[in-house]
Amino acid sequence: MLDLAAELSSWVEQSRDFAVATVVRVGRSAPRPPGAALAVDSEGTAIGSVSGGCVEGAIYDACVQSLRDGQTVLERFGYSDNDPFAVGLTCGGTIEVLVTPVRTDTPDGKVLASALSYTTRKEGMALTRVIQGPEDLLGRLMFVHTDGSHEGGLGHSAELDRTAAAETRAMLEAGRTGTVELSASGRESHCLDGLTLFVETYVPPPRMIVFGAIDFAAALVRVGKFLGYHVTVCDARSTFATRARFPEADDIVIDWPHRYLRQTTTDERTVLCVLTHDAKFDVPLLQEALRLPVGYIGAMGSRRTQAERDRQLREVGVSEQELARLRSPIGLDLGARTPAETAISIAAEIIATRHGGTGVPLTDSRTPIHRYGPDRAGAVD
Repeated sequence: MLDLAAELSSWVEQSRDFAVATVVRVGRSAPRPPGAALAVDSEGTAIGSVSGGCVEGAIYDACVQSLRDGQTVLERFGYSDNDPFAVGLTCGGTIEVLVTPVRTDTPDGKVLASALSYTTRKEGMALTRVIQGPEDLLGRLMFVHTDGSHEGGLGHSAELDRTAAAETRAMLEAGRTGTVELSASGRESHCLDGLTLFVETYVPPPRMIVFGAIDFAAALVRVGKFLGYHVTVCDARSTFATRARFPEADDIVIDWPHRYLRQTTTDERTVLCVLTHDAKFDVPLLQEALRLPVGYIGAMGSRRTQAERDRQLREVGVSEQELARLRSPIGLDLGARTPAETAISIAAEIIATRHGGTGVPLTDSRTPIHRYGPDRAGAVD
């Protein structure tokens, strides 16, 4: 649901009631990961997607019905080759979808509004909902902050809320979205028996830092924004690093790349794209970058340029293990020629690195098409 935060926040501000269908479990080759959502407002307007088209019509109808009767339901869709009229997934997977009505003037509606506001402010949070348990708890939600405090409650007891908040905070700290089965313990443990929660986490967008204000960088900024990154362009040359050249960048920094990298904040999701293509920038920058626990480091240049750069990096003390982290020449071999095509090849390599992809054509691959790792929990083929 949180992937629709901006649109849903607008609906809440307008006091428009809606129903939201959220994928809470997937099996095998399901088209969308847990957390993917489709919402329908009281006027019949639909946003989002839960299946890429396979079961959207049935989910839309379920949302409309949920708005009418105020009931929360858990729907399951799979593949059926016995009934030609059955609604199912053609890819052979299964999905479970929680359909919940949201009335903006109810306690749950106000809790959801508060949670959505945090995503628009780019602050970490998690939303927890009951997807299995007593019928009167189905769909009840809780909004959990990064410090473990929470808004709303799941009902029945303070113990349940404390346990749910603690489990949710653990998922939030790990950046995971998925299900949690509560275990029974304590004097009031009966309220936990058979209770399953769906925890949907939101963390601020990962960073993409593009070093080198060249035409290839402008194309990469656009692709980076499309992929959901917070994009920074850094170059020591103020003539080139301008808002006019990079209107879509979140930040434009005029500084020596290695000095900026040394002082800025990065994490394991950060991607660094070195497009400066000049040893006086590249070598000190990569010397810093290759010792940081970031998710991706790529540098532009020909194979000859990369061989010389490797030599210079070794001379300044960069180890073989550190050098092995460098992706250079940057990008996958797509036959790219233009800046836009090159940006796509770089983005493709970033995606493959992040999710463990091979980069080979799916036609020739025997690996699962849909892979949902620990950060988007779900089964694969």
